[in-house]
Amino acid sequence: MIRLAVRCSPDQADLVLAELTVLAPNGVEEERGPGYVEYAIYGGEGELPELGSIEAVVAGRPIEVSSAEIPDDWADRWRDFHKPLLVGERLWLRPSWEPEREGAIDLIVDPGQAFGTGAHPTTRLCLEYLLELADGGENDGALTDLGSGSGVLAIAAAKLGWSPVAGYDHEPAAIEAATANAEVNGAPVSFHRMNLRESLPQLSPTVVANMTSPILRAIAGHLSGDPGVTRTNLPAVVREGHPQVPATAARTLVLSGILPPELDEVAAAFAPAGFAEHDRRQMGDWAALLLRRPL
Repeated sequence: MIRLAVRCSPDQADLVLAELTVLAPNGVEEERGPGYVEYAIYGGEGELPELGSIEAVVAGRPIEVSSAEIPDDWADRWRDFHKPLLVGERLWLRPSWEPEREGAIDLIVDPGQAFGTGAHPTTRLCLEYLLELADGGENDGALTDLGSGSGVLAIAAAKLGWSPVAGYDHEPAAIEAATANAEVNGAPVSFHRMNLRESLPQLSPTVVANMTSPILRAIAGHLSGDPGVTRTNLPAVVREGHPQVPATAARTLVLSGILPPELDEVAAAFAPAGFAEHDRRQMGDWAALLLRRPL
């Protein structure tokens, strides 16, 4: 088995992922770190695509392409690294082969090969915010999860009391993994495929989005009626109302996937839509924002 990886800067990530998704529609592994995003695909000898088109997309800007042989049992060996995680002293994220934790909210996550276990700082930051919102009694309505991945955040929200809960992701394999995880957890969550750079679903009062900063800024553009957005492609909930303050139900945004130097820029992007920063926090090399919009 061969692992073929492309590493680029965060501002190139959207272009690289879009091209790689076309070349490898069955799923892409993503790893994010300080100053870089790495995407990887797996396959046997002769099964992997040529990456010349990706190099063309980034127009000569530096990217790293690497390949490495990995053991044939790689799809099972990831289990050795998937350990239970306790968040906020009461949310227990575990793979299906680990036991429950007495007194904790149980959340089973089997991510397959690439779509998140809840251990990444960006996910944990979102989970912390969800727990605090629930503790404050803000979990009695609907929630939208943008960039739902393996479904960790959406399923956690359902278990914390939000209803209905819907998740959206561009990757078919992510939708499949998230749906399976929701079924295992008995969580009434629906997952849908959507390219969030191009359009938005109808948003709930509470929205969580764990995505790269360029995509978060694109979402902000949809909400604020940015002239660069093709508004006829947006759902009615975004198109209707005042062009600068769209008729959206969203009131609370939990945003992560942000590098600390990008916090001000991301927060400012949502200001034209009426959202103000309520809190920010950092975990390791990653950060998150809590934004609110007055009623």
